[in-house]
Amino acid sequence: MHSLVFIKQVPDAAQVRVDYHTGTLIRDGVPAIINPYDAHAIEAAVQIKDRFGGIVSVLSMGPPMAEEALRKALSMGADKAYLLCDKVFAGSDTWATSYALWAGAQEVIQENGPVDIFWAGKQAIDGDTAQTGPGLATRFDIPLVTCAIKIIEVNPEKGYVIAQRQIEGGFETLQVTIPCMITTEKELNTLRFSPLPDLIRAAKLEIRVLNSNNIKIDPTKCGLKSSPTKVKRVFVPPKRERKEIIEASVNDVARALFEKLEPVLKEMGKL
Repeated sequence: MHSLVFIKQVPDAAQVRVDYHTGTLIRDGVPAIINPYDAHAIEAAVQIKDRFGGIVSVLSMGPPMAEEALRKALSMGADKAYLLCDKVFAGSDTWATSYALWAGAQEVIQENGPVDIFWAGKQAIDGDTAQTGPGLATRFDIPLVTCAIKIIEVNPEKGYVIAQRQIEGGFETLQVTIPCMITTEKELNTLRFSPLPDLIRAAKLEIRVLNSNNIKIDPTKCGLKSSPTKVKRVFVPPKRERKEIIEASVNDVARALFEKLEPVLKEMGKL
């Protein structure tokens, strides 16, 4: 089976700060990591390869430094890595990103054959839109399972996947035909540790760089100018004043609370 995993290199959210004057993220000095949800997508694809054979390809869009994330993916068991890197793609929103990744995926498919399962994390932690995976499924015109927490069955012979996804208030089990797109939650699996031989292999493997000159892509559909979504401002909510804390017995706390609520209740006609 051929799995293609879409990954993104993101700033470590635990160390990201916001410039209060400009309203933008301060990325200088912040380490970059594989989007955590994408790491679980890689693990899921490698598990499928371990069971059924085949290859795992990974594709990312970003600056040259995104090669670090791709090499991490290779050390986790992926076989081939591709980087979409071109100034044409800079500033793309999720609509333009899904188009560029779709175009890049055509090159991966041409080199390695049809894809059975496309994978991606449910969302990127630097945007939290959860739109790129569904956007890709729409462009490929294939079934989509979002927020997958369990792969129940993969049947290559009969051409279907059964997966459980998390929804508000519960879970949902879906059977979809292959090829399909699956976006992953962190609960889907446990990430493996990369042994030394895989780390050495990842360091030596070539990463194919794709750009607007060597793939079939319409530059007018990429980048900031072609993105219908515009981020006006990023800001931290204002700090709230600390509220009063009452430390006393249960009866005293209840009495104090009633005294504070009594005027409001009277005004509402509840007393």
